[in-house]
Amino acid sequence: MRPLSRRSVLRGLGTCLSLPLLDAMVPTAQAAASKFKSLGQSLHRQPRMICCYVPNGVNILQWQPETTGEDYQLSPTLQALNNHRDEFTVLSGLGHPSARGGHSGADTWLTAADLNATPGSDYTNWVSADQIVANHHASDTRFGSLQLSDRSGTGAAGHSNTLSFGRGGTPLPAESSPQRLFERLFVPDSAGDRQATLQRYADRKSILDNVLGEARTLQKSLSSPDRQKLEEYLHSVRETERSVARSQAWIDVPRAKVDSKHLLLASQPHDAHDRSMWLDVMLELSYLAFVTDSTRVITYQWSREASGYGGGGENHHELSHHGGDPGMLKKLGVIDRFHLSRLSRFLDLLKQTGDGEGTMLDHTMVLYGSGMNSGLGGGHSPKNLPLLLAGGRGLGIKHGRHIGHDEDKHPPLSNLLLSLMQKMGVESDSFADATGTLTI
Repeated sequence: MRPLSRRSVLRGLGTCLSLPLLDAMVPTAQAAASKFKSLGQSLHRQPRMICCYVPNGVNILQWQPETTGEDYQLSPTLQALNNHRDEFTVLSGLGHPSARGGHSGADTWLTAADLNATPGSDYTNWVSADQIVANHHASDTRFGSLQLSDRSGTGAAGHSNTLSFGRGGTPLPAESSPQRLFERLFVPDSAGDRQATLQRYADRKSILDNVLGEARTLQKSLSSPDRQKLEEYLHSVRETERSVARSQAWIDVPRAKVDSKHLLLASQPHDAHDRSMWLDVMLELSYLAFVTDSTRVITYQWSREASGYGGGGENHHELSHHGGDPGMLKKLGVIDRFHLSRLSRFLDLLKQTGDGEGTMLDHTMVLYGSGMNSGLGGGHSPKNLPLLLAGGRGLGIKHGRHIGHDEDKHPPLSNLLLSLMQKMGVESDSFADATGTLTI
């Protein structure tokens, strides 16, 4: 049942009295059960990677296990993943040395950038790890990568709606609508749509050709530093050009046929009643994109920084500024466990689906965490970020461990990102501020 409206009032004697917040006014996660089931078998066995981001940090006191190694005890929060204990690794102590903390965690989670690195510039980002992987696999899938979020578009610098950034730090717009995402992935284009798409590609190519032509003329008159800046810009232009060419190559390839039955495509991310349903359906669509090999790389921001909701519509951001208050920390832990319950269901779908000699979970790496640590007092530190890695056994990853590091002497999170890039087939020994790879 839909819960009682918070606007409900008592009417009598010509007056209206607002009701206090009652339990009946708070929607429950149980009301959002999905009937979607795994398909049983994937169409193509390939390495895959999805990066799932939750904002505002976690209640680190209930999140981080007290012991490390294979015999560690699950923390109160991680008990929500008890059914998958042997299929994920907890990583603690990692962080971004160049990050400044605060609510720009999503901007730097996969880039490790110092957003204030360029003198005179308010914002400077770098390419994200997922996009390096996407470029490696792009020619093999219809979509090089997918960007999902609870807000469409790119957002604002420092409060981005996306986790993905192209060459030069250009933010890639995210999709928040399950309906639009399903149509993009699986609904065939009509003849008119196809013609309009081809025209759009032709127009973009014409613009890019003009830009490249003018840039070559301009380049001759520039100083060496300006030439370098222009070359970085032209690299982005050439990446766009290649993206257009890849899209044209797929326009006559039929999309995978997927039934929308049991997909709650009308779910809304900012409707408290829909919150659990929206998280589930976006993960179900991610699962379907992987099953059909429509893409191999997904980033999914469950909520934008400085916002977010719990399963009952609780204000996640407000609770992250807990100041050490026990009551607020307790409520924050409830939200953390709610999020992990949705992650657990997604891992179930992957594990229940055959993929070659193993399961989809064996060949899919799921990175989950936040770009900040709300700490003991509600601060927003880029140190000791809450992180866990699930899946990927078939890619050589060992699980069932807590790998802990001293947060003040830690290897950077970039070491983990570089390791994931290599597991996805990227032949590189460097990324951002990485000092090497991490044994996982």
